[in-house]
Amino acid sequence: MRFFVTGEQRRQSLLNTIVLMFLAYIALLWVSNGMMYFHKMGLNPDSVVEYYLGSEEKFTQPKSYQSLLEVTHFHLFAMGMLAVTLTHLLLFTPLSVGLKVWLTSLTFFSAVADEIAGWLVRFVHPAFAWFKIAAFVTLEFSLAAMLILVSASLVWQRLEQRSREKASDIPLAVGESRAE
Repeated sequence: MRFFVTGEQRRQSLLNTIVLMFLAYIALLWVSNGMMYFHKMGLNPDSVVEYYLGSEEKFTQPKSYQSLLEVTHFHLFAMGMLAVTLTHLLLFTPLSVGLKVWLTSLTFFSAVADEIAGWLVRFVHPAFAWFKIAAFVTLEFSLAAMLILVSASLVWQRLEQRSREKASDIPLAVGESRAE
């Protein structure tokens, strides 16, 4: 944490590498999240309703209270940790505060909405399938945006550092001094 607060991360290529590897790992999580969603349902409301309410034609049962509770319990913690970690890293990018607040809010809202939406489809009304689709797409978009923005920021900082290091390696003429 100290490295981010003091700005030392610009001089810490190892730390930047570790964060980039973490972001690559999260990118794999992002891909598998999408694959799991599309394995179970699609972006049409009928597939969402069928997943949560079951299908007589396919002999599938409605999702039980217990199964929804177990998934929600795990997801609330895991998605919360993911969101807080990514939004924390986003704080240290050179983006505007407004964009950071907007993207942070969007991520947390869509993560919670994605969890609530399944409950609403199952126990309130099938029309909430549209809400489930919108929450999923928004969550995936916001996570992808944060992954890209934080990664680009780290890569940009690394390139700037290398360019500064190369500039400092250029020999000076006699009598010249570097402005530090």
